[in-house]
Amino acid sequence: MAEVDSPITKQVMKETKEVGSCHVDICLEDAEDCLIYDRQGIPVQFKTLYQDRKSIIIFVRNFLCYSCKEYVEDLSKVPQEVLKDADIKLVVIGQSSHYHIEPFCSLTGYPYEMYVDPERCIYQKLGMKREEKFSDSAQPSPHVKSGIFMGQIKSIWRAMTSPVFDFQGDLQQQGGAIIAGPGTQVHFSHFDSNHLDHMPINWLLQLAGAKQTVDFSNKSKIIHV
Repeated sequence: MAEVDSPITKQVMKETKEVGSCHVDICLEDAEDCLIYDRQGIPVQFKTLYQDRKSIIIFVRNFLCYSCKEYVEDLSKVPQEVLKDADIKLVVIGQSSHYHIEPFCSLTGYPYEMYVDPERCIYQKLGMKREEKFSDSAQPSPHVKSGIFMGQIKSIWRAMTSPVFDFQGDLQQQGGAIIAGPGTQVHFSHFDSNHLDHMPINWLLQLAGAKQTVDFSNKSKIIHV
């Protein structure tokens, strides 16, 4: 009997086709030896993130991006027990210098692994976009609460008040999400086409095998499905 895609996979593939790109045929071997850096500036190879366990890996734009900040704030609400029960880990990768990791984690409350790829080696080798494309039919990220005008004002204010004034990453670089591992198997990938084209977090959790979803209200809670 032919294998039938799950409803959540069909929904993801259908609703992100217009703007982003969904596929599983990316080659992790092309990027596996790229170095990423932790908050202390210690380098590790990209492949260490997914060799031993299935991982949801989120690539964000610059750390000043208001939509990335709000997306990571919601990632921080994912309870440890949801990840533990599904034996998956959650990782965020940015493209700034490593000394921006600690302030960004403090700002967003993000408690899980975070690294940076300052040379954008992985972004380039996996083929992530460097320009924004919008579609009238595309649905914006449900995790972004600020409008564009106020969001940009917040980003500019953070840049002005930052101890180190820089853009904390390439302003044109777009992010994405992959689910990979163990080994080099890629279960799912999505490359953002604009700063609002994030994958809904609950979709990523379900595609990675989580049995619960998360209510991303002010008081987040687990929903059993």
